[in-house]
Amino acid sequence: LFYRTSFASFSLLVWLLPLGTDCSRNRQQENKENMTVTPEEHELFVPGRICLFGEHSDWAGGYRKENPDLLPGQCLISGTDQGLYARVKAHPSSKLVLKCTLHTGQSSSTEIEWEDLLSEATSANSHWSYICGVIYQIQKRYPQVGGIVLDNYKTTLPVKKGLSSSAAVCVLTARAYNVVYDLGLSLRDEMELAYLGETTTPSKCGRMDQGCAYGQGPILMEFDGDDLNVKDDVILNTPIHLILVDLQAHKDTPSILRDLRKAYPKPSCEVTEGVQKLFGRLNHEIMKKALGALEVGCAKRVGELMTEAQHLFDRYAMPASQHLTSPVLHKLLSNPALRPHVYGGKGVGSQGDGSAQFVAKSEEHRRIAINIIEQELGMSCLPLTLGKRNCSSEEESQQLSPEQQDRRRTHQFAHPIDNVGRNGH
Repeated sequence: LFYRTSFASFSLLVWLLPLGTDCSRNRQQENKENMTVTPEEHELFVPGRICLFGEHSDWAGGYRKENPDLLPGQCLISGTDQGLYARVKAHPSSKLVLKCTLHTGQSSSTEIEWEDLLSEATSANSHWSYICGVIYQIQKRYPQVGGIVLDNYKTTLPVKKGLSSSAAVCVLTARAYNVVYDLGLSLRDEMELAYLGETTTPSKCGRMDQGCAYGQGPILMEFDGDDLNVKDDVILNTPIHLILVDLQAHKDTPSILRDLRKAYPKPSCEVTEGVQKLFGRLNHEIMKKALGALEVGCAKRVGELMTEAQHLFDRYAMPASQHLTSPVLHKLLSNPALRPHVYGGKGVGSQGDGSAQFVAKSEEHRRIAINIIEQELGMSCLPLTLGKRNCSSEEESQQLSPEQQDRRRTHQFAHPIDNVGRNGH
C-alpha cells in the first residue's frame, strides 16, 4: 500500500511540475508587467573617488567585531572631477545591452543573457564583470526588474590609478536600475548593491570605494564593524588643486594587506601595536585636523597634513611590511624642485610604489609641477580639482522645491535627458 501511495504521489508531482514552472514564470512575468518603468532615457554621471586621508581604515575598522577595544576606522574621501557618463533606458524586450567607452577612447559593446550574469561576473575583473555582478545582485533582490540599455558613452576616469574606477562602474549600474525602474534606492542602498556586485567578481574592494556614490564633494566615512556611517556635509570652502602621480613602478597590494592584517584583531608585538595605533588614534587625530582645514579653506594646511600623515605611516606601518619601503615614492615626495609649487603630499591607496598625491599651491603651480614630474622624472600625472562645481547644476537645484531637492539628493546625478538635454550631467 505504501509503495502504491508513494508512486501515485510521485506521479502526481511529476505531472504538476511543469504546471508549477509555468505558474512561476507567469508570476514573474506579471511582476515585471507591474513594475514601474520610467519611459524616458536618463543621463547619468558618476565620479571617481580619491582617498585624502585614512587609507586601510575600512578593513581595520571591520575588526571591531572581534576586538571592541579598537577605534572605528575613519577616512576622508572625495569624488573627482573625472568620471563615467552614461545614457540608460529600459530595454523593450528585457535584454541586457551594454556599451562602454574607456578613457582611452576605445569603445566596445556586448549583450548578456540573464542566465549568464553570475558566470560573467566571476570570470574576471573587467568592465563587463562589474556590471554583471551588480545586475546579478539587483535581480536577486528585485526579481521584477527587466532589461536595460546602458550606454557608457564617455569616460574621463583612468583605470588602475587609485581612483576607484571599478567602484564607479558598479555605482553607475546600480543607479541606472534605480532611475529606470524607480526602485526608490537611497545613496546608501546604491552603495551596498555596488559593493555586493563588485565583491561578486574576483575583486577584493573595500567599502570606502563606493563612496563615489555621493558625488564630487568630500565625505567622512566611519567603519564600525559591519556598520558604515557617512557624514556627507563636510564643508569645503576653497578649491583644492591636487596632482595624482603614477609612479611608473611596482607595488604588491596583496602582500601589503596580508602583512598589515597580521596586527588584527589583537596585537602581538610592538610593531603590530604601532599599526593599530596608526589606523586608530593617530588616524582620528589627523582626520579632525583635516576637517578643520577644509572648513576654513586652508589648502596649505591640507598639504601639510598629508606630509604629516605620510611620516606617521612610514614610522608605524613600514616596519610591518618590507613592501612599504617605497623608494620611488619617497624620492618623489622629497624632490626639491617640487617644493616651491606644492604644500605637501603622500602615498595613495595601499601605499607602496603605486601612486602619490600632492596639494598644489594654485592651478598655475600645479601646471608647473606636472611639467617637472612628467618631463624630468618620466612619470604620468592627472590633475584633480576638489570643490569644483557645475554652475548649471547649482542653478537648476536652486529652482527646485525642498521636496524636489530631497528627491534629487536620493537620486543624485540622475536626470531625464528630456529635462536637461543630451549633454547635461
